[in-house]
Amino acid sequence: MASASSLLSEEQFLCSICLDVFTDPIATPCGHNYCKACITHYWDTNDVCQCPLCNKRFFKRPEIFVNTLISEMVDQFRKSKQMKTTSNTIQEAAKPDEVCCDICSENKLKAVKSCLACLTSYCETHLEPHQRVTAFKRHKLIDPVKNLEDLMCKEHDRPLELFCKTDSICVCQFCTKSDHKLHQIVSLKEEYDEKKAELGKTEAEVQQMIQERQEKIQEVKHSVDLSKKDADREMADSVQVFTALVSCIERSQAELINVIEEKQKTTEKQAEGFIKELEEEITELKKRSSELKKLSHTEDHLHLLQNLTSINTPPHTKDWKKVNVHRSSYVEIVSTAVAQLEKTLSQKMKKMGDALTRIQQYAVDVTLDPDTAQCELILSEDGKQVSHGDVKKNLPDNKERFSERFSVLGKQSFSSGRFYYEIQVKGKTAWYLGVARESITRKGSIAFIPNNGYWAISYNEKQYNTLANPPVILTVRENLQKVGVFVDYEEGLVSFYDVETRVLIYSFTGCTFTEKLYPYFNPHSNQSGKNSVPLTISPVNYTN
Repeated sequence: MASASSLLSEEQFLCSICLDVFTDPIATPCGHNYCKACITHYWDTNDVCQCPLCNKRFFKRPEIFVNTLISEMVDQFRKSKQMKTTSNTIQEAAKPDEVCCDICSENKLKAVKSCLACLTSYCETHLEPHQRVTAFKRHKLIDPVKNLEDLMCKEHDRPLELFCKTDSICVCQFCTKSDHKLHQIVSLKEEYDEKKAELGKTEAEVQQMIQERQEKIQEVKHSVDLSKKDADREMADSVQVFTALVSCIERSQAELINVIEEKQKTTEKQAEGFIKELEEEITELKKRSSELKKLSHTEDHLHLLQNLTSINTPPHTKDWKKVNVHRSSYVEIVSTAVAQLEKTLSQKMKKMGDALTRIQQYAVDVTLDPDTAQCELILSEDGKQVSHGDVKKNLPDNKERFSERFSVLGKQSFSSGRFYYEIQVKGKTAWYLGVARESITRKGSIAFIPNNGYWAISYNEKQYNTLANPPVILTVRENLQKVGVFVDYEEGLVSFYDVETRVLIYSFTGCTFTEKLYPYFNPHSNQSGKNSVPLTISPVNYTN
């Protein structure tokens, strides 16, 4: 006789509530079978007593009994299925940190899926009905998750399938008819899609912030590198300057010692001459003394009288009372030498502390770019001079060329570091000087201000101004002859110097440079010949 397992399919032994093989099966008055525990819990948690499958209502809760026949058939089916599963499949037991199958009774196997409809996690064996039974195939399966009860409404014991935008919480279908009745309700998927889009936008913003900070790190590192280069250069320069100062002191000391030694040698030589003369006179005097002594002892009257006259004649000697050895004034010599040394050191130290001298070491060779020159400008062949002419030349109207304002740029561009150049303005009655960024508007009239990409100063009608908004009137000597322009790209600094007096005229600080900078020149109109003198790019006279 065939067994129950061979005559019936697994689908006929599954409870439609727990979706597992019947445990203590019972039959309702309408003829549908359920696990005793499942139908009891279902009726306990609902206000209406009805069949979950056909929705037939029972005005009086039916008395339920275990169906012995079905129970025996289920036991036989379960044993048969277990033997088949054991012989064909070896499944992995769940580890402590993994989601285990909720259906396995003894050895909990690793869950492969969780069902949002059943709120149950299944191993490969117990998941099989969801892959075969038509009703279960409509259930939503997800990767295994723990605490599936968190997906159920605590108040109504229903799946959290909706989202209340008013309170920003997940709700079930019953919640929308009670506490959230008048609230804005959407499906979880709709809210998920919206929040996912927001997360994508937020993620993009975070990535942008990360990129900005990474760029800032590179900027800081670059600034440190530049600072180190500056420090190395300054240390080398200071060593050179202080070595020169020490050398100057040593040279002055050697010169002073030499002067003192020469003075001392002259004194010694003079003294030696005096001593020699005195010794010669002493020898002569001793000789005369001996003769006088000898004559004084003679008894010969005639001999004494005859020789007395010649002996009494005084010898030829010098009046040594007025003769002195000249002593040099070493205090005066030392004082003079120290004063001269102090003057020399002061000049060298002043030069060392001169800001312009230190800046001039960044001098670059600048020439004018004829492709940018406004058509009324006259450029020298060497590209070092520019002036305004009265006649418009027929030149190609390329995109680089200025259409108005008598402007021209330098050929050289700078996008990092420091650079410096000098322009002679002697004899001019008006001009503009500075730097400009590459993207400036070159067609039409435009204000020469930082917002438009210009950092410059001007001179007109005996007045100096910064080309800013608003402009600042500068206090500069009237006979300004040469202007020095210094730029520190990373520092955001543009400074202008009076080269003759070595005084700072003005500085634009806190600038932000993000593109190439070009030297900018504008000789202004020639003012009927009164301003015909050209602007001239001068060689920088830098001496360390």
